[in-house]
Amino acid sequence: MTTSQTDPMIGRLIDGRYQVRSRIARGGMATVYLATDLRLERRVAIKIMHGHLADDSTFKSRFVQEARSAARLAHPNVVNVFDQGQDSDMAYLVMEYLPGITLRDLLKDYGKLTPEQTIDIMEAVLSGLAAAHKAGIVHRDLKPENVLLADDGRIKIGDFGLARAASANTATGQALLGTIAYLSPELVTRGVADARSDIYALGIMMYEMLTGQQPFLGEQPMQIAYQHANDAVPAPSSKNPAVPAELDELVLWATEKDPDRRPRDAREMLDRLLEAEKSLRGEAVLQPTMVLPPALDLDAGDTQIINPAIRQQVASSTPAATATLSAAAEKRRRKGWWLFALVLLLAGAAAGTGWYFGAGPGSLVTVPNVVNAAPAAATAQLQKLGFKTAQAQEYSTTVATGMVSSTDPRAGIPAGRGSTVTLRISQGPKPITIPALAGKTVDAAKSAITGAGAKVGAVAQQFDAKVPANTVLSATRADNNADISGGGPYFEAAAVNLVVSAGSIPDVSGKSVADASAILSKVQLLTSAGPQSYSDTIPEGDVIAAQPQHQPVRPGDTLLLETSKGPEPVTVPDVVGKTWDVAKKALTDAGFQLKYSPIADVAPPAFVVSKISPGAGTQQAKGSTITVNFAGF
Repeated sequence: MTTSQTDPMIGRLIDGRYQVRSRIARGGMATVYLATDLRLERRVAIKIMHGHLADDSTFKSRFVQEARSAARLAHPNVVNVFDQGQDSDMAYLVMEYLPGITLRDLLKDYGKLTPEQTIDIMEAVLSGLAAAHKAGIVHRDLKPENVLLADDGRIKIGDFGLARAASANTATGQALLGTIAYLSPELVTRGVADARSDIYALGIMMYEMLTGQQPFLGEQPMQIAYQHANDAVPAPSSKNPAVPAELDELVLWATEKDPDRRPRDAREMLDRLLEAEKSLRGEAVLQPTMVLPPALDLDAGDTQIINPAIRQQVASSTPAATATLSAAAEKRRRKGWWLFALVLLLAGAAAGTGWYFGAGPGSLVTVPNVVNAAPAAATAQLQKLGFKTAQAQEYSTTVATGMVSSTDPRAGIPAGRGSTVTLRISQGPKPITIPALAGKTVDAAKSAITGAGAKVGAVAQQFDAKVPANTVLSATRADNNADISGGGPYFEAAAVNLVVSAGSIPDVSGKSVADASAILSKVQLLTSAGPQSYSDTIPEGDVIAAQPQHQPVRPGDTLLLETSKGPEPVTVPDVVGKTWDVAKKALTDAGFQLKYSPIADVAPPAFVVSKISPGAGTQQAKGSTITVNFAGF
């Protein structure tokens, strides 16, 4: 099942230009999607602020601030921002798309990094941050999640959503911003941030890269904040003895409690890092090859200037002594050639080792991204780079069946040439079984869905007089809208949509229009003027009933309020000249009350009606009184 079946943004055209393709990541402030810029025909990352934050001016201004801050920077190690705008009530930010992983992903996979890897990543991060500090921008939210490691080897800083001008050295007046694990002491205690606060965060990051864990841990955020404010960061080598002293010193310098004792900005820390790198890796020194002269051979007539005393000793020596010197000379000659051969052998071994690890079978090659490729094409690409390949299967909710869903090692990780890369082939989503959901409470249904391995999709409400509120009426599969109320087969991570009872529509009969509208508004129903009808029981102007315009009725629908016109008028029948018993029946059947004149109580049946008031043929309200007069009286 694809993301487009669960996220309404997939496929949407933003501002008539950016076609949303898939979701990349979701954070507390915004969701990032992969999109196509139709105007320039290129892939971009589009960051869309969450809808529930759109009305919050603080969040909205912070979102726009990210665009302005990043747009002021043009550096290879900073994510480029192309555009910023608003489509209807949706604020968005368009950035360059960098397929790859974050530093956090790398740390999760490897635990800790080598000093050399740490130096390489920190050099790129410090270069980008130095450009930001030079432009007067403080990032204020540096953490491994905001360091992007692209598949092509580029390293960039992203997410300037909390960035501010370096001169804005004031408290926020709100809860502390940024991630607590990387907050500087001055941010914790005073809410104050400048370039040196970024340096502290980098020091914590560097400690984590070298040791595999953060220096301060705790179950509650305040415990961690307290340690930042009061405790000194330990040397990384106390956790990992392989960390050299140069990097220990750099971490401790960057994490000093007093900001004045830290590097003043990223440029100063970068310069010190480069010095440490030079010290650790050393300068390449080429030793010239020296041809050793042959050992002295007195018998061959070699000339040698020697100490006069030795010369005298040689001159006066016996032939035996001369033979001894000749043997020593031969021994030195043989040793010289052996040393020369050893030098050549070592040089050859060094060259062979360099070839093996630099271009030969032992060299490291970055595993390419072959996700979504056909297995045959992925195999050919990997073998061309010198890898062996194997295949395995796995379930995937994002990659089509039969295509490569992941690799081991994963894309972007260096691996030895000749090593095996396992291609995991997608079998599609994992089959699961959804339990019966109709009749469960909404909370119980959600737990049943997630417990089976699916996820809760859209939850709609509708009014039902027979089913209690918050009870599931029906459930459907999000992929094809098929009914699954009674349970059935489905796929892992697929969404299940629920329809939940909102209870009965409130009875507003006999209420005034204003009161009826207020009652219905509390259950999220709108009202509009409806028809008027006669009613013998509802006073004129009051509500007879709230009429749905369609079924089922859901929150947000509009009901028509039918109002009373009072009792329906009736035509007074003509009973003049008729006997009393006939006249009485005709008038009472028509719904009138009777008054006799001049007889007060009872009129004999034989009396004849001589006059009625109101008169015959007039329209009178049902239940009104008709006065009857009799002949002769």
